[in-house]
Amino acid sequence: MKKIIFILVLCLLSSAVVANSQSRKKSSQKTKTTKTSKSIKTFTVNGVKFSMVYVEGGTFTMGYPDNSSKDFEWAKPAHKVTVSSFYIAQTEVTQGLWKAVMGSFPEEWEWEGSKRPVIFNGEEDWDLCQRFIRKLNQKTGMHFRLPTEAEWEYAARGGKNSKGYKYCGSNNIDEVAWIDTNSEEKSHDVATKLPNELELYDMSGNVGEWCSDWWGDYTSTPQTNPKGAAKSTNEHVVRGGDFYSGGGEVWDRGIFDEAIGTPVGLRLSM
Repeated sequence: MKKIIFILVLCLLSSAVVANSQSRKKSSQKTKTTKTSKSIKTFTVNGVKFSMVYVEGGTFTMGYPDNSSKDFEWAKPAHKVTVSSFYIAQTEVTQGLWKAVMGSFPEEWEWEGSKRPVIFNGEEDWDLCQRFIRKLNQKTGMHFRLPTEAEWEYAARGGKNSKGYKYCGSNNIDEVAWIDTNSEEKSHDVATKLPNELELYDMSGNVGEWCSDWWGDYTSTPQTNPKGAAKSTNEHVVRGGDFYSGGGEVWDRGIFDEAIGTPVGLRLSM
């Protein structure tokens, strides 16, 4: 009799352990963090994965390097900037990730595919962009945000691994970017061109990328972790060039030009 009771207790305990294990597995399916190494952290939200790349801080020259030239006046003067270490997304936010986080895709947007980048309609979508980030933070328990303009340029240049390329990862723009001359005027799946020195994709071309900074002129004064101008305009900085209007130099900068329908998306940082 004692033997039978002992066996029954073992069976009950075994069933409880299995049920508890299945419960934990089920609860972790929606949001999961995979720490592959310090250099890359991978997150999963409702089955959609995205990776954040570690960027070691450092000092670099920000802006167009030739102050004597009349080119890129809006990206001068070149000036020394120091940024602290941070993480930045390996790719632009995709339409698939947006849907996984928000639960649906806006009817007024054109669904092009789960690996295509999100494209906003204008500066009026800024609040929608911020809602996406807040909801992602709620789901993951992390503190994602948009990169500052300085962080963005430092990462695009390759950080401490920089080889001094004109574009993000190459001096040949066709190797690393979808722009007006090769894109057929449409976005493409992320990470289909070559990455830069930090294994970051599409920081030149495909879609422009919002930064957290308000637009403002540069100064020659060295800076540490600059946050951009005070809110003196209603325009946020856009970086990276795009499939429609070209560009893509690592120092180039602009704003959301609704007159020509600039395709702008976002890239996460933390």
